[in-house]
Amino acid sequence: MAGSSFGKIFTVTTWGEPLGNGTGVIIDGVPAGLKISENDIQAYLNKRKPFTASFEPAKHESDFVSINSGLTNDTTNGMPIAMSITNSSAKSKKENDSDKVYRPGQDDFTFDAKFGSVSSRGVGNAVWRETAARVAAGAVAKAILEKMGITFCSYVRSIGPVKIKYGSSSTDNITSNALRMPDMTAAADAFKYLEKLAADGNSAGGVVEVVISGVPAGIGEPVFNKLDAKLAQAIMSIGLVNAVEFGDGFEAAESTGAENADTFGLVDGKVEKKTNNSGGMLGGISDGSEIILRASVMPVPAVGMAMKTVTSTGKEVDYRNESPAETTIVPRAVVVVEAMTAIALVDMLFENMLSRMDRIEEFYKR
Repeated sequence: MAGSSFGKIFTVTTWGEPLGNGTGVIIDGVPAGLKISENDIQAYLNKRKPFTASFEPAKHESDFVSINSGLTNDTTNGMPIAMSITNSSAKSKKENDSDKVYRPGQDDFTFDAKFGSVSSRGVGNAVWRETAARVAAGAVAKAILEKMGITFCSYVRSIGPVKIKYGSSSTDNITSNALRMPDMTAAADAFKYLEKLAADGNSAGGVVEVVISGVPAGIGEPVFNKLDAKLAQAIMSIGLVNAVEFGDGFEAAESTGAENADTFGLVDGKVEKKTNNSGGMLGGISDGSEIILRASVMPVPAVGMAMKTVTSTGKEVDYRNESPAETTIVPRAVVVVEAMTAIALVDMLFENMLSRMDRIEEFYKR
């Protein structure tokens, strides 16, 4: 299937049938000499697990990563890193494709339109299970960024109508509640909201926010390969993500030019922005301030409520999902959005190394 690879220099390719025995990833372009172990990647992958028994389905996802190549004594050796991820609880389900039900909100119809009747439910890499491979690759990307002093603060900004209040938020709270919200009051309100939805067999979406610190100015390629465009592509490729914004995002459309334009000043003789409405990028290139982005995550469509749909042979039917998915995947999506952000950022940082002749000369004329 075309389109399973991302990146030019730091290239990530996912593979497998996620509802089968597992999935995996191959990462090309990882420099030699990076210290990282299987345990490091497993720890990052664990952040993607279902967040609480109250809202997860009967099935459980237990992802176990194995590194098949690319490491020598827990150090990258310059060869492609290949990882496989086994889900011990997943079971393949044979579908009757002669009269397939097009599940509301899911990709059964579009996969049939693209691949024909040979496609079947859960075969393609478009399902949520595939994000485990992205997170494994993201662990490597984050390890590279940490060497450069680039750090992430990622959390749930909202679930359904419940939004955090920044004045009541603390980063210390993110790991103190199952919903990964920095505002404990909002977390409690969101939990009650999800309990009601779970009782009705319904689901909720939300917004993930990522703040990246330490990115130097000058990262991003003008015109078609802007940094924000590359980040947007990476994040929008995640299943169930339906929108992305940077800085003030859509709110900028309601402001004036004088209000929205970021101004500059001098701090100890260094040029710095006084405001950050643009979210850390100007003209598609990083400006040295924090990169702020948000991803909108849709409600899981596999709900336990009856809905109208049709079958592949044109019959109108009522459909109710026999095994409803989680009430929300937003807390689990935090690490996935962060991982794809890290992957895109590493690729752009590596590409930026070729943008100036003086820096190339400085490197090779040592």
